[in-house]
Amino acid sequence: MAMNKKERVAVLGAGSWGTALAIVLADNGHEVRLWSHNREQVTELNEQHTNKRYLPDVMLPENIFGYHLLEEALVGVEIVVLAVPTKAVREVLQQVKEVKTDSFMVVHVSKGIEPDTHLRVSEVITDELPEELCRDIVVLSGPSHAEEVSLRQPTTVTAAAENMQAAERVQDLFMNQNFRVYTNEDVVGVEIGGALKNIIALAAGISDGLEYGDNAKAALITRGLAEIARLGAKMGANPLTFSGLTGIGDLIVTCTSVHSRNWRAGNMLGKGYKLEEVLDNMGMVVEGVRTTRAAYQLSEKYGVKMPITKALYRVLFEGQHPKEAVDELMARVKTHEMEDLVDFTKENN
Repeated sequence: MAMNKKERVAVLGAGSWGTALAIVLADNGHEVRLWSHNREQVTELNEQHTNKRYLPDVMLPENIFGYHLLEEALVGVEIVVLAVPTKAVREVLQQVKEVKTDSFMVVHVSKGIEPDTHLRVSEVITDELPEELCRDIVVLSGPSHAEEVSLRQPTTVTAAAENMQAAERVQDLFMNQNFRVYTNEDVVGVEIGGALKNIIALAAGISDGLEYGDNAKAALITRGLAEIARLGAKMGANPLTFSGLTGIGDLIVTCTSVHSRNWRAGNMLGKGYKLEEVLDNMGMVVEGVRTTRAAYQLSEKYGVKMPITKALYRVLFEGQHPKEAVDELMARVKTHEMEDLVDFTKENN
C-alpha cells in the first residue's frame, strides 16, 4: 500500500484507545504526540516506550512522543485526535482553546452523550471551539478493542464527517493493512450507534452475570439494536447506518467480548456487586453508565420506546435488582416482532 503524506498528529488522552490509535499512526510513519496529564506516564512513554497500565504487553514505536504540556504537544499540529472520556471532553477542549492559535481538524473517538445537555460529542466540540479554530470534525468509530488494535490484529472502522474530504483525509491518515477505514456522511448515526451500544453491552453483561445464557443475550442484542435505531432515526440518523460497522458491528463486539469494559461492568452487576464497587474495580471509565442517563432522558424527550435502557436506568440509578429488571424485560406485554420496525419505517417515510 502506497504511503500518503506524513503528518504531525497530537493524540489527546493516553488511555488504551488513544495509545492504540497512536500505534496505528506511528506504523503509518506519522509523527505522533501522545498527551497525558500524568507526568509519570509521559516519562514512561518516552523512556521505556510502554504504557503498562493500559496496554501492559505492548512496546510502542519510537516515533510516539509523550507530552505533558498541552501547549507543546499542539505546536505545528493540524490534526488533533481527541481520545479522552466523554466527561472530560469539555474541560480538555477549553484547555486547547487557550493554547492553540492556528486552525486544525478534530478527530474524535469518544463514545458517549453528554447528560442533561443531550449533546453528541461532535456537538460538544462545536459548542466549545470557534469555527475559525476548528476546521472540521471527523468521528472515528466502529468495532475496535484497543487491546487487539495495539497487537495489529485486523480491524475495520468508519470515519464520519459532514465534509467528505475531511473523512477521506482521516481515512488516508489511519488506513493500513491491519486497520481498514470506511467513510460515511451520517455523523448522527455513527455517534448514536457508538454511544448507545455501551448501554446494551452493560445489559448483556448483566444477563451473563445472572447466567441466563446465550439465548437471552442474543435477544437483548437484537432488541437493543432496534431501540438504538428508533432513537437514532428520531434524532435524524440514516437507519441504514445501524446495520453497518458502527451499529450492529460495534454492538456485537461490545456485548460479547471480555475486552469490553461495559460488558465486564454489567457482568459484575449481574453477579451482585454494587455499582460503586464495580466502578472502583474497573479502574477505567465505563462510558455506558453515564450514557444510560443521557439515553433515558432522550427517550423521554422524543417519546421513543427504549425498554432495555429504561430497565438499566432503574438498576444503575434507582436501586432495582438486576435479576428483577431482566425478568421484567422478558415478561413484557406480547407484541408482533415487526411492530417496532413498521413504526420505525413510518417515521422515516
